[in-house]
Amino acid sequence: MTARPIAAQPIAAWLDAQACLPGRAAMRRQVVHLSQRLQKLPQQQWALCFEDRYLFTVALLAALHAQKTPVIPGHCRQALLQEQLTEFDGLLTDTTLSLSCPTLQVEEGAEMAGDVLPPITHAAAVVLFTSGSTGAPRKIVKPVKCLDEEASWLAHHWGALLSECRIVASVSHQHLYGLTFCIWLPMALGLDVTGPPVRYAEQLAALPPGKPYAFISSPAFLRRLDPVLPAPDCRLMVSAGGVLPWPDAAAARQWFGRAVTEIYGSTETGVLAWRRREREAVGWQPFPGVTFARDGAQHWRVRSALIPQPQGIVLDDRLDFDAAGRFQLCGRQERLIKIEDKRISLSEIERRLLALPEVAEAVALPVCRARRSGIGVVLVLASPVQAAALPQLRQQWRRELHKWLEPVAIPRFWRIVDTLPCDGQGKCAWPQLKELFDVTD
Repeated sequence: MTARPIAAQPIAAWLDAQACLPGRAAMRRQVVHLSQRLQKLPQQQWALCFEDRYLFTVALLAALHAQKTPVIPGHCRQALLQEQLTEFDGLLTDTTLSLSCPTLQVEEGAEMAGDVLPPITHAAAVVLFTSGSTGAPRKIVKPVKCLDEEASWLAHHWGALLSECRIVASVSHQHLYGLTFCIWLPMALGLDVTGPPVRYAEQLAALPPGKPYAFISSPAFLRRLDPVLPAPDCRLMVSAGGVLPWPDAAAARQWFGRAVTEIYGSTETGVLAWRRREREAVGWQPFPGVTFARDGAQHWRVRSALIPQPQGIVLDDRLDFDAAGRFQLCGRQERLIKIEDKRISLSEIERRLLALPEVAEAVALPVCRARRSGIGVVLVLASPVQAAALPQLRQQWRRELHKWLEPVAIPRFWRIVDTLPCDGQGKCAWPQLKELFDVTD
């Protein structure tokens, strides 16, 4: 049963709400100050790279009110940002990044009172990025009206619970999931958007008592819960970014005293479905307004008000629907995988490996051993290397790859071969490649 619906408001109204909390009034003054600075500058596309959620929100609102386009790369890696410079004209940050573009440092305390903010336009949008099948980051333009609609859907389902809660999170605000649940939805409900990130189970257990919490998390974090620790009073626990395995869902339910709500969706689509499992075999329930239709023999096309493309989007996942309209996830269609709830592009890993001077050919694939998963790579080197030199060379490669890749995307298992195994059609022979990792490192 869903919670009683509660009214949600668009993001444009949040800073002008009648009952403006003291903290929100101070934030408004900071937004006015930064917005006026941005209005004086010609740059239109501004990248937002922030560690602090509060300052990120200030920059987001200031850019939108200044009628600029916030670009959210999803990381703060200088080398990769320099490579993405064609996607933005300037940088807003609270870090020590140094790029060859105009940069504004955003800090607490810079305020301006008494000025009216320009309205956020109907055509306003936020730009995000996600891994594409080609390996290069894929640009996603997300209209503000779609994000407002998504917050309205979520408020309809869980707004009454959230209205009493302080929101804490273990996920980043620089990806759509965290942006939606930690910033956009709280603003739609008139809640505070501040709060330190929760990185360890001990921090979650040590939350001050006296007020209920909503915990926005991921399967990777929930797998690491320590049942010995005391559980906080969480009225709602949300997990997204990957499927929560049933043993971990059951353990989290026992620890929190209530089941975790799982969300299925993507950066491209927004939220699509949800489930709350009291037992293992529970399917995903589509949100009202989400429609699925066959697109060929194996693919599904999805449409909703959260997807700006009128033709909808073809999903990467394989779905199996039951008679009641719920579905199970049955794997992915293309070479995008998830490790520790991070979407990893195998093509991107291969592209970075091939940029190394010692590497002539490269294939990346997932390697699973019991509960340990990682990336395995098979390499053909440009010239022979002595076996004794390989450990040092692998360390050198890892350091170079770390400039571009998420930590979980750094290869964990390495194999060097003279030639890549191929089938009769000249394509990579995947069974033979996987057999290379059957021997324990």
